[in-house]
Amino acid sequence: MLIRRLSEWPLGPSFAALALLGYSALVVWGAPEGPRTLQGVLIDKECSPKAETRMVADPSPHLEGGMLWAYTHTRKCLLMPACQRSGYGVFAYDITKFLAFDAAGNQKALALIGSTQKQDDMRVEVTGEVKGDTIKLTSLKLLP
Repeated sequence: MLIRRLSEWPLGPSFAALALLGYSALVVWGAPEGPRTLQGVLIDKECSPKAETRMVADPSPHLEGGMLWAYTHTRKCLLMPACQRSGYGVFAYDITKFLAFDAAGNQKALALIGSTQKQDDMRVEVTGEVKGDTIKLTSLKLLP
């Protein structure tokens, strides 16, 4: 609604784009390195770009992607061959960013996906060492 109102203002689209750019900068610099425990949604690298929040100009300026898209990601997609090959990660709530798992983390994720009966709502809690855009997992658990 706010984005729609901004688009009606003469400088609205420019202002909305600037606000999104500032938010993106916070997200990029918002993942401090070191040991962390994060909650988010288990997602594969193949699909992770769809979860990144982005501004779309046509037909009217609006945001797409983000946590709501990540939350709708399913077990069926996680088990698709291309998604399995790409590896897994977490789209973390507090930093709204995708962090890829290390090789051992990918194995833990695949075991978790294989052992659950849940078909969606793949919310997880991860603990590990964050380095850049990756996390070396020490634990991974599915949230109820």
